[in-house]
Amino acid sequence: MSSEKPQIPNSLNEHWMPFSSNRDFKANPRLIVEAKGVYLKNHQGQTQIDASSGLFCNPLGHGREEIIEAITKQLRTVDYAQPFQQGFGGSFELATRISKHTPGNLNRIFYTICGSTAVETAIKISVAYHKARGEGQRFRFVGRERAYHGMNIGATSVGGMINNVKTFASVLMPGVVHMRHTHLPEHKFVSGQPETGAEIAEDLERICTNFGSENIAACIVEPIAGSTGTLVPPKGYLQRLREICDKHGILLIFDEVITGWGRTGSPFASQEYGVTPDIITMAKATTNGISPLGAVACKEEIYDTVMDGSPKGSIELFHGYTYSGIPVSVAAGLAVQDIFEKEDIFNRAKNLAPYFQEGLMSLKDIDVVDNIRGYGMMGGIDIKMDKKPGAAGFTCFKHCYEAGVNFKATGDCLIIAPMFICEKKHIDEIVDKLRTGITNYSKSKKN
Repeated sequence: MSSEKPQIPNSLNEHWMPFSSNRDFKANPRLIVEAKGVYLKNHQGQTQIDASSGLFCNPLGHGREEIIEAITKQLRTVDYAQPFQQGFGGSFELATRISKHTPGNLNRIFYTICGSTAVETAIKISVAYHKARGEGQRFRFVGRERAYHGMNIGATSVGGMINNVKTFASVLMPGVVHMRHTHLPEHKFVSGQPETGAEIAEDLERICTNFGSENIAACIVEPIAGSTGTLVPPKGYLQRLREICDKHGILLIFDEVITGWGRTGSPFASQEYGVTPDIITMAKATTNGISPLGAVACKEEIYDTVMDGSPKGSIELFHGYTYSGIPVSVAAGLAVQDIFEKEDIFNRAKNLAPYFQEGLMSLKDIDVVDNIRGYGMMGGIDIKMDKKPGAAGFTCFKHCYEAGVNFKATGDCLIIAPMFICEKKHIDEIVDKLRTGITNYSKSKKN
């Protein structure tokens, strides 16, 4: 890491920060000034280990020269090419390479900007598909409690995180129904899939009965609910959702913005669990977090149905973004695909996962730890609630930050997702610093 004195902004007032306690931050800022490999450096000169791969975005580590070079080269040739009614060759190449990893025949790729816009796109594709089939009455979507799918209107509507839904209830999509989440009281300190809870999938069958299956366009779930704290699906749960969707002609959408690209040890969680959806959303690790890019992978028959439902020469899907598959993001995506293959990244993640899970579970003896869950290279540590929801998690996060480990906290859950380039020594460092930070938080409560 560089020893140069970091440049600190003259003012913190003008920037309205996302998903942040702005007043708390500006009273005691936490600024990252350098990132390299598995480490970050803050404005106070402290080196921290990145324990959540950014926001699940950087599994290949920070500052990868291969990606930097690819982006630089691209900027010198084509910096921007509009994606409407014309094209850029790299986007077609990347779509082909993505489709080599997606399950089944999910080989039609629509580019978006991020995970939120990928979910929005999946919603619109679902509506367009049913309309092209002559079933335009299918307007309902089924989401799940504690789900996070992004922050535009569509994604917030199908999501199930309470604060998001409560705050923006007046502008959300009509016709959305939510299943129960799968986190049961008996799911305590479980690494891997819980043995109980598959029956919760029957919520979808009941929704079909109560609202009419003929009115439901799609059911969307995260295979592992990531942002709410790594809620791993019970054995048989996803399989049952697939069966119910097939029975009623409902599309099954997997939001793999977090689980996509190796987080579970397989390219996509759908492959890990042996359940093939109709649509997959992805983002984050697609470019190693370097440049915004999301994508939606659809089954061929969905694409063909939408195409055949429109006259030749017309625009088949009235949807897209100014930054859909822009050259610089595509260049990053292609470089990432090269690294995936060259370094056998998915197998590397799979092989490291048991060691990470063992280390994570070793923290269960700390008195303020209420629960730990995990699968693959992701885990959640619940901190016992203090006074009000979220207070314990936020305070514990700050103690861990001071201890030299950097991650994201949601509510009272610490979300841990190491990089795939980690070695065992890095996992040990993460676990040791988590123990220090959580223990210091526990001591502060007693003082």
